[in-house]
Amino acid sequence: MSKRIHRGSDFREFLKEQGVLGEIEARALKQALSLQLDYLLKEMELTKTQMASRMKTSRAAVDRLLDASNSSVTLNTLGKAARALGRKVKIELVPA
Repeated sequence: MSKRIHRGSDFREFLKEQGVLGEIEARALKQALSLQLDYLLKEMELTKTQMASRMKTSRAAVDRLLDASNSSVTLNTLGKAARALGRKVKIELVPA
């Protein structure tokens, strides 16, 4: 069985060369976060209105938090969401 040899640069390198790697990674991270929050809401049987009440914020803010295409989330909002769900935020810096 022969191994396939990869030629050329990888996709991450291509995105980096195009100047969009950071943006793409931010969108992917936000999408993963939104999916996780949505899953927890369903698991805990919470509505968006109940979540907003727990976070002491508006329903619109919860909608933005759950919107996978909106990558602008503050650490403060993320912290409020985590506490409202009985969780905590863990952020880690890893080698690029």
